[in-house]
Amino acid sequence: MSRDTTPSQHAFRVLQAMQQPVVVVAKTNRIVWANYAAETFFGVSSSVLSRQKLTDFITFDSPILALIDDVRRRQAPMTEYRVKLVAPRFSHERVTDVYANPIFDSEDMVSLLFQERTMADKIDRQLISRGAARSVTGLASMLAHEIKNPLAGIRGAAQLLEQTVADDEKQLARLVRDEADRIVKLVDRVEIFGDDRPLEMEPVNIHVILDKVKLLAINGVAAGVKVVELYDPSLPPVLGNSDLLVQVFLNLMKNAGEALEKTKNPEVRISTAFRPGIRIGVSGSADRVSLPLEIVFEDNGPGVPPDILPYLFDPFVTTKLNGSGLGLALVAKIIGDHGGVIECASEPGHTRFQILLPVAKPGSDQDQQNHIEEVS
Repeated sequence: MSRDTTPSQHAFRVLQAMQQPVVVVAKTNRIVWANYAAETFFGVSSSVLSRQKLTDFITFDSPILALIDDVRRRQAPMTEYRVKLVAPRFSHERVTDVYANPIFDSEDMVSLLFQERTMADKIDRQLISRGAARSVTGLASMLAHEIKNPLAGIRGAAQLLEQTVADDEKQLARLVRDEADRIVKLVDRVEIFGDDRPLEMEPVNIHVILDKVKLLAINGVAAGVKVVELYDPSLPPVLGNSDLLVQVFLNLMKNAGEALEKTKNPEVRISTAFRPGIRIGVSGSADRVSLPLEIVFEDNGPGVPPDILPYLFDPFVTTKLNGSGLGLALVAKIIGDHGGVIECASEPGHTRFQILLPVAKPGSDQDQQNHIEEVS
């Protein structure tokens, strides 16, 4: 510590450098100080925050207020886990862990640190989805050997029957043939999960890929849907496979297009941003990888049912009447193979898919970017 820096100034600098939002509230729960991360979290500057009460940003029945009262009374640190924050300034409900500490040399002042649960839950679900995908990999091998060969015989027999039976029975023979073809296509899609070859990747401009996806979508799977782009032009390249990333984003656009079929003024917003902060471990290396590249797809459709949302990326989970439940599972696998994570937050009128990817580093070992193994 520099001789010119007092302990309080040093502490102030440490708090400002923290990536978690920190605020200090006085006796009336008026906010008297906030760090830079709190400005981003609440969406206003520290000068505005310092003129507000905490209740201007959270509901009057929030457990955070009871937590603050308990900390003041006991003069001891306390924590409230998984607190739901709902406020007009937030575009969607947030779930946070709140760490409250008394400030011993300041009467009735309490510091609050907010640790948003989104990222921890996101990676937990990603790892669960990857485990489910591994199960599908084993299933794919079984399907290939035990189902496709007999189906070929069934289809051939149906073709022969179609040529020999009476006209009023040909429709049944065609039905057998078509159903056999449908099952083969399903098995082919499942077999993709068994492809564990290293991806061919190179530094790619994510905006070039998104432009291609938009062009394909508005002329096909999302025709009639308004697409709004909010891009960060300074975004660095990602180490990726262009074809697979097109497949991922086009799948998300297809899902949005189908969800918006009965929505007035259907709209999809695609945004990109640089969000430093999280680091995770990668396979075969002791290094930690940052996931600062954010790509978000948002739509104003009816939303995903709450009971399905936690399992949305698991194989065979679908909200569609005739869906296979493999599209988003494959999306999660591809993003995982790129070393990234994907998460969905949804409520009626607003569904948000967020993808986080690593930055391409010149001269880095591509194989180290492929798989997530541990979470910091």
